[in-house]
Amino acid sequence: MSAPRRVEGYAPIGDYAVLGDGRTVALVALDGQIDWWPAPTLDAPPIIAGILDPDGGGHLSLRPNEPFDATRRYLEGTNVVETTFVTEHGTATVTDALNTGSAGRLPWTELARRVEGVSGSVTFEWEFAPGDRFGRANPWIAERQGTLVTTVEDQQVAVITDGSTIEERGPKAVRGHCRVSEGQRALLALVASDNEPLFVPAPAAIEARIDRTVRSWRRWSDLVVIDPPLPHPAWEPAVRRSALALKTILAENSGAIAAAATTSLPEGIGGPKNWDYRYSWVRDSSFALDALIKLGLHEEVHGAVSWLLGAIRRNGDSLHVFFSLDGAVPDEQTELDVPGYRHSQPVRSGNSASGQLQLGTYGDLLDTISRYTAEGHIIDQPTGRLIADMADACCDQWRRRDSGIWELGQLEHYTISKIGCWVALDRACRLAASGQIPGGHAGRWESEAAAVHQWVEDHCWSDTKAAYTFYAGTDDLDAAVLLAGRTGFDTDERLASTIEAVTAELAEGPLVYRYTGMAKEEGAFIACTFWLVDALVRTGQSDRAMQLMDEAVGLTNDVGLLSEQKDPATGEFLGNVPQGLSHLALINVAFSLRDLTEDRRR
Repeated sequence: MSAPRRVEGYAPIGDYAVLGDGRTVALVALDGQIDWWPAPTLDAPPIIAGILDPDGGGHLSLRPNEPFDATRRYLEGTNVVETTFVTEHGTATVTDALNTGSAGRLPWTELARRVEGVSGSVTFEWEFAPGDRFGRANPWIAERQGTLVTTVEDQQVAVITDGSTIEERGPKAVRGHCRVSEGQRALLALVASDNEPLFVPAPAAIEARIDRTVRSWRRWSDLVVIDPPLPHPAWEPAVRRSALALKTILAENSGAIAAAATTSLPEGIGGPKNWDYRYSWVRDSSFALDALIKLGLHEEVHGAVSWLLGAIRRNGDSLHVFFSLDGAVPDEQTELDVPGYRHSQPVRSGNSASGQLQLGTYGDLLDTISRYTAEGHIIDQPTGRLIADMADACCDQWRRRDSGIWELGQLEHYTISKIGCWVALDRACRLAASGQIPGGHAGRWESEAAAVHQWVEDHCWSDTKAAYTFYAGTDDLDAAVLLAGRTGFDTDERLASTIEAVTAELAEGPLVYRYTGMAKEEGAFIACTFWLVDALVRTGQSDRAMQLMDEAVGLTNDVGLLSEQKDPATGEFLGNVPQGLSHLALINVAFSLRDLTEDRRR
């Protein structure tokens, strides 16, 4: 049992659970307050953004009016959250959902909160204070045809209640309370439409849709296949929760997968590393496809690949690092006049890294296509020519300095970027050999792949550290080079030695920092822990891998979610949440360990 806590209006990042409906998300804290809700889409300006601005960002709170303890869980197989509140006078639950319709997504956005008495009696107080959309709007609440409606720019939001008394209504907030005893229910809901008429559902219809949403999520969860089973019983719930978390940041209408659900949650409290991750990175696509294939989610696999290829085609000959969820290339980044999470500034909308040269992106794309075709899918001729052209471009560019996987301003010959180029050319040769892409230049690809591999061995190895380095000419280390095992670049002595160096220099307990020097600036990067597990698997160190995996699965919060980073000293989450790359890494490594176990049995 836990008594929720806030400091200056901010809840810990690890206190949030995510709700999703296939278009957008909401983040609800353990104390019953929703502090993040963009509508109608995940990347829209949020009407609720109290997580970044407790005073002006907006919130929807619902909590007992006396001291309480709270525990919560996801209803099994769903992204619907049930929180149990215990007070001196009784116990009650709140079920939170972003509702779906009878045929999938609703044509409007519906955030529903059902209160149910369990024992005794509990009085809840609630407040809806719409936000100013990062200072760009002036919300106004007024009664229209008997319904309280908030107008925020071109968006309308109806406040719908049942079994609740509205105590105070004003132009900027509406407050009320409800009292439930055993077996009694009350409802609080927000229904939003964007630049279109507002439909006002009956409370009974909204409540019925909560149950329908639970059934809908469970039907989807039943599609997740884990057979044969994983080697440790605790891993399967973590994998299934990770799959559900990924589903909240997957745009159902397009197939795009966002990196995370939020913007500007800091990598270090009070620091400037606060980024907008509501975009789809090519870098993550290979991890995502691997995970989705292993989970048996073939519809999501096809949707993600088709969307990615379409976005690449629409944006010219260059391979961009990432795309907005509508398939465009972001061209600007704005710093907002917003306090930021625990005063961490700047708060950003947009991401300027799209203009960087990141050579590893070639490897990400071709590895994605290679994994896709390995499942029996067939590449169409225009896509085949596109992929062949990308392999040629990689041949032309691999000797350049770039910004690397970590999107740094300092241009260097980053080791992981060169490995990515080797992956691109290796996969191009495989695709040509299988007839999936034109093979007229396969001889060049094979030759350049060998040249890249030798260049890395000659220039990106430190005899001092006995490890692959961060970039050519330094002895600094980068945890991303552990991916050399996953890609097939190296599974031998040099990778094994690199593991020891990374563990000694970058690891703190089960957590691993991204690269040398980051312990002073940010938290440990959660995906790096899983990459370390994977490297141990690839180098035959199964016992160490199993032990570390047990610890890594324990890095989740109470409902199984992962953020981008974690503070090794305090255990607090840092960075945007839920973080797709963290969950993807968990899924992929769990299956790698399963496959290792199966190979041993044979």
